[in-house]
Amino acid sequence: MPKRALRRVMTATAAAVGVLALGLTDATAHSSTSLDYVDYVALGDSYSAGSGVLPVDPTNLLCLRSTANYPHVIAAATGARLKDVTCGAAQTAHFTQAQYPGVAPQVDALSADTDLVTLTIGGNDNSTFINAVTACGSAGILSGGKGSPCKDRHGTSFTDQIDTNTYPALKAALREVRAKAPNARVAALGYPWITPATADPSCFAKLPIAAGDVPYLRGIQAHLNAAVRRAAEETGVTYVDFSLASDGHDACTARGTRWIEPLLFGESLVPVHPNALGERRMAEHTMSVLGLS
Repeated sequence: MPKRALRRVMTATAAAVGVLALGLTDATAHSSTSLDYVDYVALGDSYSAGSGVLPVDPTNLLCLRSTANYPHVIAAATGARLKDVTCGAAQTAHFTQAQYPGVAPQVDALSADTDLVTLTIGGNDNSTFINAVTACGSAGILSGGKGSPCKDRHGTSFTDQIDTNTYPALKAALREVRAKAPNARVAALGYPWITPATADPSCFAKLPIAAGDVPYLRGIQAHLNAAVRRAAEETGVTYVDFSLASDGHDACTARGTRWIEPLLFGESLVPVHPNALGERRMAEHTMSVLGLS
């Protein structure tokens, strides 16, 4: 019997036995989703890999992958069988091309037997995140935190690159995922907020962005997330939106509240990335959106 058919028989049999033995109603029996027989593949970049969160997965140090990243949290909470090929610094191109020698294209981990796929991707295309943060950080320091020097210099260049290059690359990458795993439920996660909506003067030492550039940088991130959402919707992929869930948990908030570590004086090996709390909350919100238990 094919693997997928066998799973369905086993799951249905277990559910039927449970209902008969416990006298549960059909609605109660299906109120949660069991992933005991689910093959789960995690793809994506450093936000999926949990780069900077300890402990580090020793099987591939090049990818700086954490064993406490959100895919591992989801797998531990649901019992799904995880294959984690996330890799720090991954771009959409690395779904179909090797990122490093000995690191296979990420979609090679997928097959017709894959049941669940999660990913974050797109932030490294055009070096959007690193270029925007470093450009605005440098401009903020030189301006003493005044004005909007980064916006004044770069204008729409970052969002233009997202529209011109990142969005079509996202769409192509998600189509490739769907082709390699035609039976899987695929979830593309947005990126949790890095900056607050408006400047917090007390945060300048940790995130030296000029007051007028704080909303500018957040706007760039919102534009990227909108591109991820659009590509997901157009390829039949579930989009996991963090715009509300991560609000108030940006890099300027206190330890124990923030999901993202600041550029300076943070507590992670990799700044401007999710910490362990952020990875857990990303997992919890994703499970909520997908209806997983």
